Amino acid sequence: MKFIKGFIFAFLLSSTVISAQIQDKKLDKLIQKTLTTFDVPGISVGILKDGEIVYAKGYGVRSLTTKKDMNENTLVGVASNSKGFTCFALAMMVDEGKLNWDDKVRKHIPEFQLYDAWVTQEFTVRDLVTHRSGMALGAGDLMFFPEGNDFTVTDVIKNVKHLKPESSFRSKFAYNNNMFIIAGEVLKRVSGLSWEEFIEQKIMKPVGMNNSKASYNRVTNRTNIIDAHTRTEGKVVQIPHDWSETANAAGGIVSNVKDMLTWAKFLMNDAVTSDGKRLLSSNQFHELWQLQTPLKVGKNDWYNSNFRGYGLGWFLTDVKGGHKQVYHTGGLLGTVTQFTMIPDLDLGIIVLTNQMNGNAFNTITNTIKDSYLGYKDRNWIKTYGDRNANYLKYNDSIKASVYKKVSLAKNNKSLPKPSQILGTYNDAWFGDVVISFDGNKYTIKSKRSTDISGELLPYNQTTYVAKWNNRSFDADVFVNFTFNEKGNAESATMKFVAPITDFSFDFEHLNLKKVN
Repeated sequence: MKFIKGFIFAFLLSSTVISAQIQDKKLDKLIQKTLTTFDVPGISVGILKDGEIVYAKGYGVRSLTTKKDMNENTLVGVASNSKGFTCFALAMMVDEGKLNWDDKVRKHIPEFQLYDAWVTQEFTVRDLVTHRSGMALGAGDLMFFPEGNDFTVTDVIKNVKHLKPESSFRSKFAYNNNMFIIAGEVLKRVSGLSWEEFIEQKIMKPVGMNNSKASYNRVTNRTNIIDAHTRTEGKVVQIPHDWSETANAAGGIVSNVKDMLTWAKFLMNDAVTSDGKRLLSSNQFHELWQLQTPLKVGKNDWYNSNFRGYGLGWFLTDVKGGHKQVYHTGGLLGTVTQFTMIPDLDLGIIVLTNQMNGNAFNTITNTIKDSYLGYKDRNWIKTYGDRNANYLKYNDSIKASVYKKVSLAKNNKSLPKPSQILGTYNDAWFGDVVISFDGNKYTIKSKRSTDISGELLPYNQTTYVAKWNNRSFDADVFVNFTFNEKGNAESATMKFVAPITDFSFDFEHLNLKKVN
């Protein structure tokens, strides 16, 4: 009898192992197919279930140049997944009595000033981290994006007063990185440590994130770190790492799948470390995952969600029957990442990539999530694969049409003369942009962000196209001039050529006035 019971137990155990192996093979196959479908060089994936790492693997290569394998230890810039760390750190200061979420920002940063005087006075620390400032999506991001500019945190604090709101204060969600940069400065002033020092010493070290750093420049061992990649002129190519240290509090952390799984385990253990140390009170930890700024749920939502919105550094929603999901994504030039937790299922899913295509991480995360929520195979790779192909085709067609008109405009005899548009144009928060002419072609260049440089091509009598020298930006813009009664340009605005342009290329909020 004992033998039979032991045999049955051993059989059931082996069946569970075999089943897990089959599921792993299915997931392996899916991720390999994801690499090719979305032209991503490398992906690393991790799953945490019931406090245990059940999956942690890398696929493809970390660099198209070195061809070295991507693995679970490969370091990746997690980008805006850093925002959860910033809010956790601020909550620790609330616990210590050095800060209150509803403190006015000017209590800690007296020089803080926004476009509207009343909003300036009422703006709280909570407002900094909930994307409800009233400013437009990505407003002011050119102060840190792309890398190669000379803007500092001090400049960001000084210049946000020039960013005209798009909506009324606290009425609308609009993602804004600069407010998180200022939140990092609040942390520095109340804690006495830099944001980077605080994150590493007070959070990463006790949590056990031993291979992670608070910024790219703090990574000393780069033997296993990705190179960035993006689709440029129809082909995926390697590009230089791009991140400004000014914006670390908004997206500077570098980590890997294993460490991010450790972070997920810590969070789903109510902010208690593996050795039993509580880093944050239950009350403050609870506050982080409370809805602050609502967002709409689509009518035909895939997960039958009832609500969606932003908490303190986290997106929040419910999935299939009321399971609360806490999640965030992150994107840099050449990198996108996704971090997902369903706490009541004790489930964490991490997807890190080295190519700018969010369809890849959505395919993987949704497939894994569905398996735990009980959905049948919904073939996400086809859904997102078709969407991706159509979107790229659509954007490519727009750009081709624009540049066809540019080619034809060369023969337009009614174009402005060089003297009518040459000169220096100034934007209050971005600084000077210079348009010059060498007798053959026009050049447009930012003085403070040197990588923002390219050729200015005629489109029609009032509009030109800025074709940036760095083609990996995929961010060409129309430059629309306003002329005075003498036919000379007085000002200029910009508009994206194609919708694929990353919103952090914030050209559309520049208001350029000709100064000489």
